[in-house]
Amino acid sequence: MPLPSPLRPHCLARDRLRLWIPVTTRSAVDGSGARVPVSEDDLDRILLVISHSHAPSTRETYGSGLLAYHVFCDTRNISEDQRCPASPVLLLAFIAACAGVYAGATLENYFYAVRAWHLLHGAPWLPNHAESSLALSGAAKLAPPSSKRPKRAPFTVELISRIRSVLDLSKPLHAAAFACLTTSFFTIARTGEFTVPSLASFRNDPSAHVKVRDIRYDQDRNGFKVVVFGLPRTKMSATGEDVYWAAQSGLVDPHAALQQHLAVNQPPPSAAIFSWRHAGGLRPLTKSAFLGCIQSAGDQLQTGALKGHGIRIGGTLEYLLRGVPFDSVKTMGRWSSNAFVLYLRQHAVVLAPYLQDTPILEPFMRYAIPPPR
Repeated sequence: MPLPSPLRPHCLARDRLRLWIPVTTRSAVDGSGARVPVSEDDLDRILLVISHSHAPSTRETYGSGLLAYHVFCDTRNISEDQRCPASPVLLLAFIAACAGVYAGATLENYFYAVRAWHLLHGAPWLPNHAESSLALSGAAKLAPPSSKRPKRAPFTVELISRIRSVLDLSKPLHAAAFACLTTSFFTIARTGEFTVPSLASFRNDPSAHVKVRDIRYDQDRNGFKVVVFGLPRTKMSATGEDVYWAAQSGLVDPHAALQQHLAVNQPPPSAAIFSWRHAGGLRPLTKSAFLGCIQSAGDQLQTGALKGHGIRIGGTLEYLLRGVPFDSVKTMGRWSSNAFVLYLRQHAVVLAPYLQDTPILEPFMRYAIPPPR
C-alpha cells in the first residue's frame, strides 16, 4: 500500500487517475506566464472531460498501475515534485523494478497509466519513446512464467451444440444464457457487451447497456436477412456500434435461441436484452451469472475451464474457417488494428486449407487472403 498522502485520497481504482493529484496541476496561464481568463470550474470541467476519454475498464486498470507507481516511489523516497513530471530515468527505474514481477502486457499498461495521469493533469510527459519501448520489451522477456495465462481455447459450433444438450431452455436462466452465448459467438462480441457487470450497473446507468428495443431486423436487396443489435456504448466507441448475425442451421441457431429467450423470459423493450425471470423478479444477465451457467454446463461435459474470451476467439475462427475474407471478419469483430491476426498465429487450422498441395480453395483464395502490403 502507498504511504498516506492528502494528494492520494482513498477511492476506487477507477477514480485514481482523476482524484490522485500531483503537486503541480494544470493552471490557467499561457506559455508566457500570463493568466488566461478561465475559472477553477473550467479547469475542473477539463479534468472531468479528459477523464472520460478512457473506458471504465481502462480507468480501473490504470488505477492499479498508478498504485504500483506510487508504491515504487514511496519505497525509493521519491519526492512528490519528482513524481510528476517524472524524469525519463525515474520511469525507466520503475519499469526495471517491475520487470520479472509482472507480465509484459500488465507492465505496459502500468507505464501508460502513469502517462495518462500526467496528461490528465496537464503535466509534460518527458520519456524518450525509443528508450521506453526497449525497456518494456526487455521487461516482457523477463516476465515470470506464472504471469502468463494459459491459452484460452476457442468455443466451437460443436461445443456450443454440446452445451445446449445439457441445458434446459425452458428455464429462464438457461434460455437467457444460451441466447447470449449464440449471439455473442456469431456477432464476435466481447462478453461484457451483452451482459452487465452487476445488477446495480444496469439500474444506475441503463443507457450504457443494450436493451430489447435495440434489436432491429434488416435485409439486403437480395433478401438476405440479418438481425442487428445496437450497442449503445462499447470499449472502443462511446457513441456505440452495431453488431449482427444471420440465422444459422442446426442447434446453434442464434435466431431460434433468441426467440426462445424472449418467449420464456418476456423482457419488456426497456429491459436489458438478456434479462431473465428470477424468483425475485426480472433481472439483467450479469457476466458472472452468464459464465457460471456456461461453466456449469461445461462441468457436466467435462470440458475443463471455459473462458469468456474464448467465445470471441471462437466466432472469429468459425468465420475464417468458412472462408469469410479476413477483412470482413476484421470488420465484424470491430478491430481497429490487426490484433486478431494473433488468433491466426495460434490456430494453424485456419490456414490449413491454403497449405495443401492441391488448390482446395483456389477459386476464392485471392479474395480470402489479404494481398501483401
